[in-house]
Amino acid sequence: MKNKRAVIVMTLAILFGLTAVLLASRWLLTQPAKRADHIVVAGADISIGQRLTPEMLKLVEWPAHSVPKGAFDDPQKLGGRVLKSSILMGEPLSEAKLAPVGTVGGLSALITEGKRAITVRVNDVIGVAGFALPGNYVDIIVSTQTETKAQDGQQRERSISKIVLERILVLAVAQEVNRDETKPKVVNAVTLEVTPEQAEKLDLARSVGTLSLALRNQIDPAPAETLGATKENLLPAPESPVRTVAMPVRAPRPQAQAPRPVPAAAPRRDCVKVINGLHVSQECF
Repeated sequence: MKNKRAVIVMTLAILFGLTAVLLASRWLLTQPAKRADHIVVAGADISIGQRLTPEMLKLVEWPAHSVPKGAFDDPQKLGGRVLKSSILMGEPLSEAKLAPVGTVGGLSALITEGKRAITVRVNDVIGVAGFALPGNYVDIIVSTQTETKAQDGQQRERSISKIVLERILVLAVAQEVNRDETKPKVVNAVTLEVTPEQAEKLDLARSVGTLSLALRNQIDPAPAETLGATKENLLPAPESPVRTVAMPVRAPRPQAQAPRPVPAAAPRRDCVKVINGLHVSQECF
C-alpha cells in the first residue's frame, strides 16, 4: 500500500515537471528575438590626429538598445576622416570623435574653430619640468622691465613679473600631440591654443621679456587677480629702528622762599642824659 502511494506521488511530480518545461519552452519561443545592429569600431589603437582608412576599422554586432549616438554602420564612410581624440581597439566611432569633414589631419585637426595655435620656446624650468603635457592648461607669466617716473621726474626701469594669459590649452609638446602619455617629458617647444587676441599678446610678451608656464588644475576656471610682483613688494624695505632721543634734564626751579617777617619798630621814647658827678646815666620816659 505504501509503495503504491509513493509511485502515484512520483508519477504526479514527473507530470508536473514535464508540464512546466513545456510551458517554459513555449513561452521562450513566443518571445521576440533581441535585435542586434552592426556598428563600426576601431580595429586597433588609433592616435589623435590620424587620418582613418577602412583597414583600421571593423564591423561588430552591438545591442540595438545601447548603440552609441552618432555611431557609423559602414567603414567606407569614414575613409579620410581625422580623429580629434585617441581611441582604443574595440571602441565605437562617432561623429563627436571626428574632426569636421575636409580636415587634412595633423595638428590643425585639433584646433577649435575660431582659435589659433602658437608655439613658444621653453626649457626644463619654463616647461614646468616636463609636466606640461597635451591636454593640460597653463598660465603664461612674463618677466620684463617697465619704465616708471621717479619723484625727481626722471624715468627709471622697474622689474615686474605678471600673469598675462590664463587657462591656455596645451595642444602639443615638441611634435607630439598624444594626450594619453602621463610621464613628464622635457622638450624645447610647447604649442598652445589661443584666440587671435591672445596670440598677439603672447607674441609681444615673448619679445619684451622672459616667459614662464604655470601649470594649473584642469577643472579650476577661477581667474587669478594679481597686480604683479615687483622688487618693492617682493622685498619690502625693512622698518626703521625706533630712535631714543635723550631729552635734556632741566634743573628744578628753586622754590620761592617766604619773606621773613620784619620786626615791628619799637615805639619811640624820649631819653635824657643825667650827669651826677662822675656818673653819667640815661633816663627814658
